[in-house]
Formats: sequence, C-alpha cells, structure tokens
Amino acid sequence: MPSGIFNSTYYGKDYRAGAALLRARRPYLFKNALTGLGLVAFSISVFSYTISAVGQEEFSDVKVPDAPAQSQQK
Repeated sequence: MPSGIFNSTYYGKDYRAGAALLRARRPYLFKNALTGLGLVAFSISVFSYTISAVGQEEFSDVKVPDAPAQSQQK
C-alpha cells in the first residue's frame, strides 16, 4: 500500500474526513470559529478606518506646480 494519506486513520479512501477526525476536531470548533470571526471583524474595521481616514484628506497643503512652458521648435 502506498504511503501518504491512506496510512492515516482520519481519512477514508475517498479523501473525506472520517468519524475519528470529526470527533478530534469537535472540541476546537467553537473556539476556532470565534477566533476566525474576531479576525474578520478586526480586518474589516481596520480597512473601514483606513478608507475613511484617506477619504477625508483634501490635499489642500500640496502645492501644484505650474504647467511647463512650451518651447517653440522650427
């Protein structure tokens, strides 16, 4: 029998999670979901704050240079 995933007792021949893997993951499901939601909420809040902070900038303190003079060519 080839080595790899088929030697694991957590996965079946069809690469699906077996009952043992589902039982092993069950105690961590709620904490992992809560951590994931916290990370998503933090990311969205940082993105929202950044967009709102940049959107308020008027760039009134930036000096725009004059248009360059046109040179006459023969």
